[in-house]
Amino acid sequence: MTAISERPQMLPEQFEEFARHLGRTVEGIRLEFINGKLGIKPVPDGDHGRIVQWLLRRCIQARPELYLHDQGLKLEGYRDGRARPDGTLADADAFVGCGDWAPTSGVLMVAEVTSYDSDTDRRDRVEKPRAYAEAGIPVYLLIDRDSAEVVVHSQPDGVRYETVHTLPFGKAVRLPEPVGISLDTEPLKNWVR
Repeated sequence: MTAISERPQMLPEQFEEFARHLGRTVEGIRLEFINGKLGIKPVPDGDHGRIVQWLLRRCIQARPELYLHDQGLKLEGYRDGRARPDGTLADADAFVGCGDWAPTSGVLMVAEVTSYDSDTDRRDRVEKPRAYAEAGIPVYLLIDRDSAEVVVHSQPDGVRYETVHTLPFGKAVRLPEPVGISLDTEPLKNWVR
C-alpha cells in the first residue's frame, strides 16, 4: 500500500494546467507541486507580506542588480516539482520570457516565511529545504515566525544543505555567497504573533 501513496498524484504538466485554470477562477491561493503531491499555500497575512517587503528592500539596497521575484520554479530534480517561494533572488531580468514556472538556473536564493497553518512544518522545514538543495539553489532563507528565528541553509550537495545556521530575530545574519548580504533582523520582531 505504501507504493500507491508514494506515487505522484499527477504529472507536472497536469499540475501546470490545473494551476493555470484554477488561478483564473479562485483568487488568493497559491498552488505547489512538491514531492509528487499537490499542495495549497494559505493566503499570506499582512505580517507575512510585510516581512517579504522588508526582505525585498534589504536585497535591493545591498545588491541593486538583483531582484526578489515572485516567480514559480521548476524543481526538476525533486520529482518534477513546482514551487512558488515567497521570494526568489536572482538577476532583475532572470525570468524575462519565462511562463508561470521557470528553471532554477541563475537563482541565488529562495526565501520562505512561515505561515500559521498546520502544514508549515512539513512544507517549509522539511520538504522545501530538500527540494531546493536538490535543485542546487545556493541559499535557502527561512524566516520562521513560529520560533522567531532566521534559518540560513547553504552549500547544497544535491540532496540536502550541508550548512544550516539558526539565529533568533534581532541578531545580524550574513547570507553567504553568492548572495553576500547582511541583514539586521531586529524589525522581524514587529511582525510575529
